[in-house]
Amino acid sequence: MTDPFPLGPALWATTAPPPPATAPLAESGRADVVVIGGGFCGLSTALHLAEAGLKPVLLEAREIGFGGSGRNGGQVIPGLKHDPDELVAMFGAERGERLATFGAGTADAVFDLIAKHRMDVPHTRTGWIQGAHTADGLVQAERRAEQWARRGAPTRLLDKAEAARLIGSERYLGGWLDGRGGAVQPLSYARGLARAALAAGARIHTETPVTGLSRQGATWTVRTGRGPSLTAERVVLCTNGYSGDLWPNLRQTIIAANSFQVATTPLSDNLRRSVLPEGQVSSDTRKLLLYFRLDHTGRLLLGGRGPFREPKGAGDWAHLERIVPKLFPQLAGIGFDHRWCGRVAVTRDYLPHLHAPEPGLLIDIGCQGRGVGLQTRMGQAIARFVARDDADALPIAPTPITPLPLHSLHRLYASAVVAWYRLRDGGL
Repeated sequence: MTDPFPLGPALWATTAPPPPATAPLAESGRADVVVIGGGFCGLSTALHLAEAGLKPVLLEAREIGFGGSGRNGGQVIPGLKHDPDELVAMFGAERGERLATFGAGTADAVFDLIAKHRMDVPHTRTGWIQGAHTADGLVQAERRAEQWARRGAPTRLLDKAEAARLIGSERYLGGWLDGRGGAVQPLSYARGLARAALAAGARIHTETPVTGLSRQGATWTVRTGRGPSLTAERVVLCTNGYSGDLWPNLRQTIIAANSFQVATTPLSDNLRRSVLPEGQVSSDTRKLLLYFRLDHTGRLLLGGRGPFREPKGAGDWAHLERIVPKLFPQLAGIGFDHRWCGRVAVTRDYLPHLHAPEPGLLIDIGCQGRGVGLQTRMGQAIARFVARDDADALPIAPTPITPLPLHSLHRLYASAVVAWYRLRDGGL
């Protein structure tokens, strides 16, 4: 796999507080649980394992939040990609409602942790707007708002005028508002989770890539590229869109698509009052959606798909920069001062996947672009499962690792679709 785009150009790396002090693994030892991956799921798992009285050790190949956790759009969107009634149809009434309930609590998990641990994380919680750009999108918005309202969520439909007022764009025919959603500075949040995990008694070692896993009896050996190794009875692997070949066929179960983002220079007060004036975050109903929000510095962030390969230059973000004034004509001529990207792990069925290929090993993969809340709550569930050996703690049952058929062709097809959408009317 090509070396990933560096974290540094991301706006979040510029505006986050410094990370807690960590160091590479210097000597071999033993842990109750080894967690591999220092993103939202790994950090949440380590935090909640430590709070349960275990002694977890988290190993991260780069720095805390280096992967998608430190470079996403920071939108905290409750639920899963599938609507609640769809989940019931897929899994039956009991399991489907249970999974819907899990998804309903993903945003709560984030904001509750920020409050509980008094994290230094810029955040807002004024809701998420899904704008509908077609008549079919309006039908979809009505269905989703009704299904979540039936389950007690604070939702409401938006007509064209209300959508235009709340979004600041005339491009949408309407949409719906989910009051549970919000935004965080994602790298600040990842670093806040790390601080909380360390305070609870977890150990975190950065710049420590894991190069091998092997099991003898009930004991796992986790080998690192720096030389030292760890032994443990339980291992949790959560590397998502940055999964390599540590476990056979794992990375072939997802499409690791790059999500590209741009940030404008800080908007003037007048412009800020004309774009998302009440502070909601937004993404739309397109097949290849656009997502956008204001951050705490007053910049507009807009993200969408770009090339599947790692970027080669500023031109790889040009389609997003062209979209901004089309979506928000009042921002014509605005400058851009940050461009970055990060990998999103997309599964074939658009559901998070858990795998338990051998005793004592649990793998989490697949976020579908909703990783802030989803992976935070998944870490809580995994920690309960590991600490109590309670399979009912998991929102979904582990399944076999099944590579996508003709994985490379899936990537080529997806890449071609992205290219077509980028060329078609500049993405709008």
